[in-house]
Amino acid sequence: MFSKKPKTEQPITPEELSKFNDKSIADSDIKHLHVRNDSIDVINYKKKKRILSIVISATVFVLLILWIISMFLTQWGDLVISVDSFAGRKGIIISEDPEFNTYTHKLSAKQVKDVTNITYTWLPTDLDTSANGSHNGKNYVAYTFYCKNNGSEALDYDAYLEVTGVAKSADEAVRVLVYKNGEQAMYGKAKYDDRNTAETDCTMFETDKRVMTTSSENFEVDQVDKYTIVIWAEGNDPECIDDIRGGHVRMRMLFEVREDEDDEKLFGAGFFN
Repeated sequence: MFSKKPKTEQPITPEELSKFNDKSIADSDIKHLHVRNDSIDVINYKKKKRILSIVISATVFVLLILWIISMFLTQWGDLVISVDSFAGRKGIIISEDPEFNTYTHKLSAKQVKDVTNITYTWLPTDLDTSANGSHNGKNYVAYTFYCKNNGSEALDYDAYLEVTGVAKSADEAVRVLVYKNGEQAMYGKAKYDDRNTAETDCTMFETDKRVMTTSSENFEVDQVDKYTIVIWAEGNDPECIDDIRGGHVRMRMLFEVREDEDDEKLFGAGFFN
């Protein structure tokens, strides 16, 4: 018997190889695979672009917030007047209006921008009588307000003026002039090199953060106390140096009514915001 002659594979011609590699004439499966890969590449590119846009937007937003915060930190004399919740319930109210046509439990003085140091003798002599509310000068904060017993009985209250924020040790050179019902007193932080000694022109802060305390006892119904607070950087203070430029001092004056045991059980403690 004769065996069959094995088939001999024909070599691929250059023309056939060119047709096989040409996408435009490749078979349908290969063509589909190429289209799918191209689509995935486009989708991945778009995702990366969107993520990059989100990252850039978030970074710009954070930088903007930091810039806004830094602007606030370079303002001089952030002063807030507030009444704690118990005092408010007992009838203590505050206002920029001596007639109390409007009143509240929280007031804020306007800030002063781009300040430089001055000295006490440069201040106007009518700071306590010239205006109500904010009446700042070029380089100082001046704020006049009123406290009233709008309750139903006489009471005793204490008011604390405290430093709540400082940058660049600006409080070392600050002066605070407080008028209460026309009587004035000036306060400053103790000497930097001797914390037990006051500066020569003022009364020493009560503590590192508390400027002063004032009290009114037997504060009758409808009785009013008038306050004016003035804040500036004292040029004659030894600590008034270039290092405090761009700094700030924040303060708050808080009014509290003295509690007895029955009041504490009835009202509890807290603050108005």
